[in-house]
Amino acid sequence: MVPGDPIAVARAAIRGGADLIQWRDKLSSDGEFLDMAKSLRSCTREENALFVINDRVEIALQVGADGIHVGHEDTPVRQVRERVGPDMLIGRSTHSLEEALQAEADGADYLGVGPVFQTPTKPDYQPVGLELVRQVAPKIRIPWFAIGGIDLQNLPLVLSSGAARVAVVRAVSAASDPQAAARAFKGLLP
Repeated sequence: MVPGDPIAVARAAIRGGADLIQWRDKLSSDGEFLDMAKSLRSCTREENALFVINDRVEIALQVGADGIHVGHEDTPVRQVRERVGPDMLIGRSTHSLEEALQAEADGADYLGVGPVFQTPTKPDYQPVGLELVRQVAPKIRIPWFAIGGIDLQNLPLVLSSGAARVAVVRAVSAASDPQAAARAFKGLLP
């Protein structure tokens, strides 16, 4: 596997048990993003995993993604739903219980809750900590994922705080063996 190759990492993660691959790239041009999204969509179809695009609604539609994930400062969930229709999953990033409740009320299909711990993928956000995980667990009825700085060492704390799902980046993508890393996570999840 070529280090840093998103297709190879995605394929390895899926083969290790990842159910969903989300493509998030804040720096690439639309053309570069689209090329990678097409390749990842092909990979996720071959490997039978869900594929979600971060932020770029038009590209999600163009490649036939299973879902679109929007941040709390991006297009509101209701507007995204109008654009993508009833069948595409819509995820929303949330950083407080109030945001989570609002996103659920607005029709999000799932939530990202975090960042639980400090993470370089969200350098402008202070970690919300495990307290938000504990607050969200009994109140949110739709699926939600704890996200942000989660690794195999702190995963038991995240799970014992009420999370049943997690989203990770570096813990799998930067692992020497992404397939084994994904398998290790999958083995610890309920």
